[in-house]
Amino acid sequence: MAFETARQRNGRVTNVDKANVLDVSQFWRDVLVDLHQREFSDIELDHLYVDNAAMQVVRDPRAFDVMVMGNLFGDILSDLAAVIPGSLGLLPSASLGGTIGLYEPIHGSAPDIAGKNLANPVGTMLSAAMLLRYGLNEGAAAADLEAAVQAAMADDPTKDLGGSRGTDAFTAAVVELIEAQALA
Repeated sequence: MAFETARQRNGRVTNVDKANVLDVSQFWRDVLVDLHQREFSDIELDHLYVDNAAMQVVRDPRAFDVMVMGNLFGDILSDLAAVIPGSLGLLPSASLGGTIGLYEPIHGSAPDIAGKNLANPVGTMLSAAMLLRYGLNEGAAAADLEAAVQAAMADDPTKDLGGSRGTDAFTAAVVELIEAQALA
């Protein structure tokens, strides 16, 4: 899935593992390298140990195209990456493989703010955009949703980012932008 996704993007995959210490990570790397050589030699593949990957993601996130790793390292790095835009509420995620994907924001359920109109819906919206693009092959719809989210953020972000909008108002703004785009 990582190689296929890279073919749709910039053609680069970074494998994140701990092959210098963990046998399971060396096995992971061996399988990935074999697959790369057999079926995806057109894609650039590099490897980072997870501790170095953590530093590099924070130092220069734009240096990466597609990153592939097991769930444990992915969970840790996605939470770390949340410091870059400033909120866990902004980040989407996808667990992909086989024919079924799981698309969800990286944040948890946040029961302490449930029903208070404080949750940032952006991660959920961008996860839906990933579902549209990667799960349903609806790239144009994904781009429309992403553009609406970006425009709403630029106009007035959510309260957790210094804006004035709660969950409901931000969601309504994104819906309004999508509807306006559909009428144009």
